[in-house]
Amino acid sequence: MQELNNILVTSQYTLKDALVSLDKSGASVLLLVDEEGVLQRTVTDGDIRRLLLTGFGMEDTLTQLPAKKPVSVEVGISGPDALAVMNKYEISQLPVIDGDGRPVALHLRSEIQPRILLSIPHMGELEQKYVEEAFRTNWIAPLGPNVDGFEKEISEYVKTGHAAAVSSGTAAIHLALRLLDVGYGDTVFCSSFTFVASANPVLYQGARPVFIDSEPDTWNMSPQALERAIQESLETGQKPKAVIVVHLYGQSAKMSEIMTICNRYDVPVVEDAAESLGGLHQGQHTGTFGKFGVFSFNGNKIITTSGGGMLISNERVMVEKARYLSTQARMPAPHYEHTEVGYNYRMSNVLAGIGRGQLAVLDERVLARRKVFELYKNGLSDFECLEWMPEPDGDFSNRWLTAVRLNPEKTRIKPVEMISRLSNFNIEARHLWKPMHLQPLFSEAQYFSHTDTDFCQDLFNSGLCLPSGSSMSNEQTSFVIDKIRYILNN
Repeated sequence: MQELNNILVTSQYTLKDALVSLDKSGASVLLLVDEEGVLQRTVTDGDIRRLLLTGFGMEDTLTQLPAKKPVSVEVGISGPDALAVMNKYEISQLPVIDGDGRPVALHLRSEIQPRILLSIPHMGELEQKYVEEAFRTNWIAPLGPNVDGFEKEISEYVKTGHAAAVSSGTAAIHLALRLLDVGYGDTVFCSSFTFVASANPVLYQGARPVFIDSEPDTWNMSPQALERAIQESLETGQKPKAVIVVHLYGQSAKMSEIMTICNRYDVPVVEDAAESLGGLHQGQHTGTFGKFGVFSFNGNKIITTSGGGMLISNERVMVEKARYLSTQARMPAPHYEHTEVGYNYRMSNVLAGIGRGQLAVLDERVLARRKVFELYKNGLSDFECLEWMPEPDGDFSNRWLTAVRLNPEKTRIKPVEMISRLSNFNIEARHLWKPMHLQPLFSEAQYFSHTDTDFCQDLFNSGLCLPSGSSMSNEQTSFVIDKIRYILNN
């Protein structure tokens, strides 16, 4: 339980004073008491914000707050019983009062029930072996045996020729565009339904992104919209320099169709497989269809090096050039010689050691995440309003994140409400990616929709991601399922 310290306030506090108290205490709630010290109600920043939005000023006092009977418990209640009360009322703070109604402590949900996060690192024992080896041999600086080993093992795993370990997936995309000679004034076609890291490297090179909608079968790039965009670009004399295809949430795009289109028009493909390592399309690893593939090992990915990425390709010369560019483009001279712009993009030997240990258990991590997905889907199968991210026949998603759409024709619950109410139970959920063509950064960018309707915008408006970590216990998954059921039924 939390001590009261700075969270007791009276009705004479101004809204400004209350906000200052919230900030200083680090708490998310204040306890409003009368002149006798009896609890009157709780006060959150949301309560204060609502007063401000209705016309009150910062110097107005808490007397403007409407009366609200507080949910509280008496001294002596156990942690599990306190949690049951919090679950009943969907609150995360529970005042404890004495026999006279005066607050004496505050139960916090976070202290009783750890937060169930969206996707956390899942570390094992092998990682430490490789890291200790790096320390023992003093290979702490960038490059070293772990980097070489990690590159080789990734190449063998996805059955491609060559790999360059770099500092992030974003860096790998940037290098791919540099190697494709993308420059100022060029256009690069990119999935719109993605994280901004897929598109930012286009801007790094002074090029213009053109965004392509998703399609219903995979929620990834629409081959139909892509071909229409390429045909129009040829008519205007602005053939794209490259296409960046994203494999979202672990599910492959329709790479067979996309490669057929891009080969027909001689447009190179970069696969942003940051989220899909371990996923397959028609038996082939994602990231291995195009000229370049990109993986990410950020802290929330299916395997992690805390931060890092990998560029893969079957073209040895290209990958060697990527390694050269990612080490400041230093020439093989006895002194520091540079003839072109380079980058500080190489992965360190220590982080690569973590990656080697993680890669050894990747298949286990994939199966664990797929199990979480199946538990959600089966446990909530009676709700017709839930539409799960599809997996076409012949594909194998790593189910990095469990993504689901709330069909607005079958439920009044919107993602923002579901996310907020799950948060009341200390469960993290997030919106699906906001499409790039809707981002202020890309407000001038051209966009091609799948059909007359904007499919990826519909996904953003109606979908969310649920906790999906490979270390989630069955009990945690069941708890999330139970709370989703409760919210949909109420």
